[in-house]
Amino acid sequence: MTEPSYLTAVRESYDTVATDYVERIPPPAAMDPLSRAMLAAFAELVRTSGPGPVADLGCGPGRVTAHLAGLGVPAFGVDLSPKMIALARHAYPNLRFTVGSMTALETRDAELGGILAWYSTHHTPPRWLPAVFAEFHRTLAPGGCLLWGDYVGDERLQPTRGYGHPVSYESYLLPLDRLVGLLERAGLVVTARLEQEPGGRANRPHACLLARKPGKP
Repeated sequence: MTEPSYLTAVRESYDTVATDYVERIPPPAAMDPLSRAMLAAFAELVRTSGPGPVADLGCGPGRVTAHLAGLGVPAFGVDLSPKMIALARHAYPNLRFTVGSMTALETRDAELGGILAWYSTHHTPPRWLPAVFAEFHRTLAPGGCLLWGDYVGDERLQPTRGYGHPVSYESYLLPLDRLVGLLERAGLVVTARLEQEPGGRANRPHACLLARKPGKP
């Protein structure tokens, strides 16, 4: 099967920017308090339900994966960019990181206790989001949790440079209600939402959603 062109663009772009991305993106400790609180709440929910490990999808250099591990969550990372995964493995050799796509995860049905999609779906064209969210549903165990966080809006962005380098990816910002609807159509139940206006390092509206797969762990 031919790979969608947007995946090729994302992989090549993040391979190009990987080293500078690590230098420019702040660590979890420097996130805004509400985002850190959502990560902490997600970790507690996963620890409480305990049906399996947590996949950090679009993990980049692994900092948030390591942050979850520090909160007592058995986390591992997946990213489309081999260079990002190489950086993550070097920085956190005690954690597991693999190259992969959230459109077709190499994970068994109902294997995961949680999924973190942290600012990692905005490069996905809207027509592909149902397939991505269907993978989330397939791989989550009953009672498993999803924490999604990203920018929201109603526009398509086509940058030519990112982190000091030429890039070919695009970004698709969607209204939060539309994202909630897509998750619910995939069979996930949204249990909490947090919307934040631009401020601090975030120059666009951003939001978090907590969701779960119905059923008992």
